[in-house]
Amino acid sequence: MKDDRVRDERVLVYSTDGSLPLPKPAPRKPQPQPAGRAMPDDGVVRVARERRKASAVTVVHGLAGGEVEALGKELKRLCGTGGTAKNGVVELQGDHRDKVVAYFEERGRRVKRAGG
Repeated sequence: MKDDRVRDERVLVYSTDGSLPLPKPAPRKPQPQPAGRAMPDDGVVRVARERRKASAVTVVHGLAGGEVEALGKELKRLCGTGGTAKNGVVELQGDHRDKVVAYFEERGRRVKRAGG
């Protein structure tokens, strides 16, 4: 004989009485940081151009921590542009790779044009 009972498949969506225990969310796994293109710490100053929104930015990597602020100020003056110096990187507004490479070559520093 067939079982005439109907199975109840309704699921409680919302209740205000507070009698049902809420399920605990599963713990989140930490997201791995993207490897990106980390610059090597080999004593070579690397000068690259990056695109930010619609303009170009000259980025200088490979500077020692103590010289970043002073070199940032000097490079901004040399190129006649704005920029920032933080986290061991100097960023200059605009494409000034040729001037920056010439600046470091005159001072006897090893310098490379990074990127394209």
